[in-house]
Amino acid sequence: MPLEFEIAPGRMIGGDHPCFVIAEIGQNHQGDIKIAKQMIKIVKEAGADCAKFQKSELQYKFNKAALARPYKSKNSFGKTYGEHKRFLEFSHDQYQELKDYAKEVGIYFTASGMDEAAMEFLHKLDVPFFKVGSGDTNNLPFLTKSAKKGRPMVVSSGMQSMDTMKKVYQTLKVENVNFCMLQCTSAYPLEPEDVHLRILEEYKKEFPDIPIGYSGHESGQTITLGAVALGAKVIERHITLDKTWKGSDHEASLEPHELKELITKIRFLERALGSRVKEMRQCELACHNKLGKSVVAAKDIPEGTILSEDMLTVKVAEPKGYAPENIYDLIGQKTLKAFEYDDSVQEEDVTKA
Repeated sequence: MPLEFEIAPGRMIGGDHPCFVIAEIGQNHQGDIKIAKQMIKIVKEAGADCAKFQKSELQYKFNKAALARPYKSKNSFGKTYGEHKRFLEFSHDQYQELKDYAKEVGIYFTASGMDEAAMEFLHKLDVPFFKVGSGDTNNLPFLTKSAKKGRPMVVSSGMQSMDTMKKVYQTLKVENVNFCMLQCTSAYPLEPEDVHLRILEEYKKEFPDIPIGYSGHESGQTITLGAVALGAKVIERHITLDKTWKGSDHEASLEPHELKELITKIRFLERALGSRVKEMRQCELACHNKLGKSVVAAKDIPEGTILSEDMLTVKVAEPKGYAPENIYDLIGQKTLKAFEYDDSVQEEDVTKA
């Protein structure tokens, strides 16, 4: 499998393709489809590639006792956890409406399928790729069933060990599905010392044939930019309209202007990452022509002399001469002309002895 693949129609990730930015709306829409549509439009205007939500079929994700558990958190939208989650869930028809709106706006649309039934629904909805949230990353049967659908997959790695991520890799490889892994720490908000961006480098060593990315829950932009600099080809950040709104994700989310600034900086950074080829650039020629150094005669040298190191030195010279990095190639060669002190040494002025 190549290091790059098509994650959505017309959009490649990995290799030297631009970083794919997923704006995680999640359930920060407060259960209001108007707010959800507003957020889709906002993340498109900010430059994101994809607007992502979270879809659960609650009776498949939670057992009865979990849904009946009293939920007295300041973030609660109901007396029980089930009431809270039902308040924030959109129906199948509403998801179709949101997908249609995203298409109208011109942004890719998907959701994390938080259980097998939700994944089946998203498959029928024809999302471009499956997102696997950290809570299901070690759910190997779920991964296998998802992969068998044949859609690209993006897999977060919060709460997992490297041994588990190796199992995830092997599980998905068997199904020959295109996928990428995101370094992630499941804390909201996330402190810098808990980010561990160096794991991106370890993932690239362990899984060299898949793209690697980063899903962040920290405040600000710096850490995400660091992830891009380390080679993250997919970035996922939560988005909110107001960090003070009720809900556990808002504080760890970016507000619209922050998302726009982050994406602008990512694209700026990608310009700076540039090529893997180290060579003199066109933009450097002016400096090279003005200050680039050459090999010159350190003393008067008669014609026919066998050159030794003490006869040569390096200076800014007119005209330009032999490149300094090749000075030792001149040792032992014979001069074809006489040189006065400070003369530039040209390639055609010497020959093998």
